[in-house]
Amino acid sequence: MNKAELVAAIAEKTEFSKKDSEKALKAFIDVVTEQLVKGDKVQLVGFGTFEVADRPARTGRNPLTKETIQIAASKAPKFKAGKALKDVINA
Repeated sequence: MNKAELVAAIAEKTEFSKKDSEKALKAFIDVVTEQLVKGDKVQLVGFGTFEVADRPARTGRNPLTKETIQIAASKAPKFKAGKALKDVINA
């Protein structure tokens, strides 16, 4: 499912217009992104938790040249599914 299909599904379930559904989805994405940038978690009970994971610096290898390179530390978004979501998927 892509973004347009998700917007259409939200519009159908909520009886909002597609335009309003797109605004709501954009607002949700913006708020989650802002919180992650600040280093905060976003926890939706029954669905899951969005958070930032710290990736440590590490040594890597260029597969073409076999040269050893240093990969810098970074942060990555992470989603952990909640128990209720896992239960529904595994039912």
